[in-house]
Amino acid sequence: MNATMRRVVIGATAVSMALSIAACGKAGDDKASDSGSSGSGGKSIGLLLPDSVTARYEKFDKPYFDAKVKALCSDCQLEYANAAADPAKQAQQVSNMVTKGVKVIVISAQDSAAIKSSIQSAVAKGVKVVAYDRLAQGPVSAYVSFDNVKVGELQGQALLDALGAKATTASKIVMINGDDADPNAAQFKQGAHKVLDGKVTIAYEQSGLWKDTVAAQKMSAAITQLGAKNIAGVYAANDGMAGGIANTLKGAKISGIPLTGQDAELAAIQRIVAGTQSATVYKAYKPEAETAAQLAVNLLEGKDIKSLATTTLTSGSGDKVPSQLLTPVSVTKANIKDTVVKDGLYTVADICTPEYAAACKAAGLQ
Repeated sequence: MNATMRRVVIGATAVSMALSIAACGKAGDDKASDSGSSGSGGKSIGLLLPDSVTARYEKFDKPYFDAKVKALCSDCQLEYANAAADPAKQAQQVSNMVTKGVKVIVISAQDSAAIKSSIQSAVAKGVKVVAYDRLAQGPVSAYVSFDNVKVGELQGQALLDALGAKATTASKIVMINGDDADPNAAQFKQGAHKVLDGKVTIAYEQSGLWKDTVAAQKMSAAITQLGAKNIAGVYAANDGMAGGIANTLKGAKISGIPLTGQDAELAAIQRIVAGTQSATVYKAYKPEAETAAQLAVNLLEGKDIKSLATTTLTSGSGDKVPSQLLTPVSVTKANIKDTVVKDGLYTVADICTPEYAAACKAAGLQ
């Protein structure tokens, strides 16, 4: 599944992937992602991610974060847990890490408001907290993410571009937003409305809760309410939901209409190649994860973070948070090679499996 924007170069210089040799726990587990107990060494950093449904977290964010921490602090211990989309579980995971002696916790909040008391409790015990990708409420020391309003603007503009001459106030758009518990979702929505309002008609708008199944159900309801022939395009706030929506559209025999997304998931890139999704938004995970790792290590070692968090945002709890906002990029069929392939996120072989070979050839990827 964002404010004043700070430009960074997409595709940061590669670092050696010093991945931990011990297996990390499955989604929702509280096992250490490195060998040994973090409670005994004093140099311990924890990473808490919100869910395992969104492909990016386990596949990209975690390994990039782990590798950068190890490159900066070879004797640092790493702890990891995934909330499996359960706010109560994530609150318990924060408590567990504090008990284990973790000194800095990097957290992507499943529910930014609900986690506030857990963060307050951790900070009261001397733990530093970095908000990752989502601005958690409470006394966090720093925040790193992307310009989320800009993400929504890119999504909205991609939808208009795909509509072309059909982008009129007579065109009915279905809008499936993210989870209201995620502050980013409101910013994506804000940016999209900024671009779309007055140019098309948002005829149906609901939250898909960042779940493909929920988004599919909402899309089905929209088709029933509006009529299959009356839907000009669909705004989906992320690629996971876009996948569920694409399946619903196919089942309803609706084709050739724009569908947005976000996160540049492999399945979404393949849908873009195949023509069943028009665009996604690429948020380069590596610079985001590496910035979070650098912030965590600096806070652990008592170093300044001003050069890493160059702006300030106000969280939902009113806290002023030193922040770094990275630059998102819109991805369509025309620039797949120059974005996700160029940055090494995926290879052409990853994208162009036999099922997509013909479409890839037509798109100039093979």
